[in-house]
Amino acid sequence: MRIAFLAVPAFLLLSATAMAQSTVVIAPAAPPPVREEIVPSAPSIDVQWQPGHWSWNGTQYVWVSGVYVARPRPQVAWVPGHWDQSPAGWTWVDGYWQ
Repeated sequence: MRIAFLAVPAFLLLSATAMAQSTVVIAPAAPPPVREEIVPSAPSIDVQWQPGHWSWNGTQYVWVSGVYVARPRPQVAWVPGHWDQSPAGWTWVDGYWQ
């Protein structure tokens, strides 16, 4: 019985660790210029606009449109993701809540 009890927290810990990891995306060329988006009015004060960005699908860039997303806490702001140039190519840096 004690072994089964200890297995559950270990499983939860492994699941939380796996969800926190992100995939490294490296593109061989610079992304196109960011598209201008018309930002609609916010549907509530509890959401934050996450602007669109270019995503690399393995063969080409595709545009991901911006979207409103619920804030995890009222006082946080969204820091958008961006592409950084490196010797390996262009690396996507995920956005995050701050």
